[in-house]
Formats: sequence, C-alpha cells, structure tokens
Amino acid sequence: IAVLVARSADGSVAVYPPVETVQRNGICNELRVPAIGSVSMLDEAARLSREIAEQIGMVGIMAIEWFVADGRLLVNELAPRPHNSGHWTIDGAETSQFEQHLRAVFGLPLGPTALIADQICTVNILGPESGVNPRDHLARGLVVPGAHVHLYGKSPRPGRKLGHVTVVGSDRDLVYERAWESAVLLTGREAGEQL
Repeated sequence: IAVLVARSADGSVAVYPPVETVQRNGICNELRVPAIGSVSMLDEAARLSREIAEQIGMVGIMAIEWFVADGRLLVNELAPRPHNSGHWTIDGAETSQFEQHLRAVFGLPLGPTALIADQICTVNILGPESGVNPRDHLARGLVVPGAHVHLYGKSPRPGRKLGHVTVVGSDRDLVYERAWESAVLLTGREAGEQL
C-alpha cells in the first residue's frame, strides 16, 4: 500500500487515504483506491505516514510505500516528491498531489484529500515490446467510458512509463476493467488482450 502525506512549514498536515499498489517486475502497474485491508492496518499506515512526515519536518508532498507482511507494515520507500502512487489524485481526489505540493511549499492552506468517487483505478501505461507509441492510439484509449488518459510526452521504449489512465466510479470491478481496457488499447492491442 502507499500513503500520500503533505505537510506545510507551519506544521499543517493532510493525509490521503491509503491506496493499494500492484507491482510487476519491480514497476507499479496499477493503483486501486481505496485500499482493501483491515481498517486498523490502513489507519495505522495513515497514522505512521503522518508521524514520519512530522518527525522529519517534511515540507511538501511525500509518498510512503508500505509492504504488508504477515499483518505487519514495513516501510519500502519514502519518496519526498509527487509520486506515481499519487497520480490517481489528478482525477480522483478533491486536491491533486501536485496542487497539494505547491500549497505546502508556498505556505498556502492545504486542500481536502477526500475521494471524488467511491472507487478509483489507475493503470500505468508501459511501453510495449512492439515499440508502439500510445500517442498514436489516443483516440482508441479515449473511447472507453470514463477513461482519463495522461501521456507524459516521453519517447516510447519497452517497459518505460509513458503515461497512465484513471477511471473513477462506484463499482470497483467496473473501474478496474475500464482502466485496463483503455491502457491495453493505448498500447496498440485489442480489448481483452493482456499488457
């Protein structure tokens, strides 16, 4: 799981709900929001993330990635910057991680971190082995209902993060299916194929 936490120099703190991350080959492939797990464990991840930001005097946004092992939380990474585990906030939170970072750095009031939908799924678009550029298939990816496509303008190469797709809604399975369908279409494959 991952938790985004923002802190201003005046000590104000805003914590986003924990998200479930799915890693494949050492790369984050998808994010599901909110994370599924015991309420006590998710609350503990949020509490510890806040405590870490306060203890180190963080100013700005930070992502903290956690491994869940045998019901315990183990820190994987502290990323003191906007992070791909927070890209879902662009389309799925009241305040994006990017806006929140600027608010914190400039001493402005931190924004609300509430979800704008019950369920959110973000799928990272990785460069396919074929070398296809997702930009060339943008129209295909956008036909998926609710797909918010974000391409980063990078040159395509196999395995490189080239963008992401976020879908928000009320049905966990449906937003998952639609986010993956759009990502598959963006990489030149047909609906139903795997990335």
